[in-house]
Amino acid sequence: MTSITLSFPDTTFSALRKTPEEFAQEMRVAAAVKWYELEQLSQGKAAEIAGLSRADFIQALSRYKVSPFQYTEADLVRELNNAN
Repeated sequence: MTSITLSFPDTTFSALRKTPEEFAQEMRVAAAVKWYELEQLSQGKAAEIAGLSRADFIQALSRYKVSPFQYTEADLVRELNNAN
């Protein structure tokens, strides 16, 4: 596994009421959710990056108000039309 080191002001953690470890985990989840939302990652890969099970990642999507479905309205209409 590769590690990345980031530096933040000490006040960052107290302002968010998180330990550095909690902050790092939340950053992983937030990044994975955003990349999933932008359709850059599959749900499974995003869950892996977030360090969560797929079920827990779906719950995280809900917390961030991101749909677990990567379908646009046009995709859905196209699939419905092709089903006939």
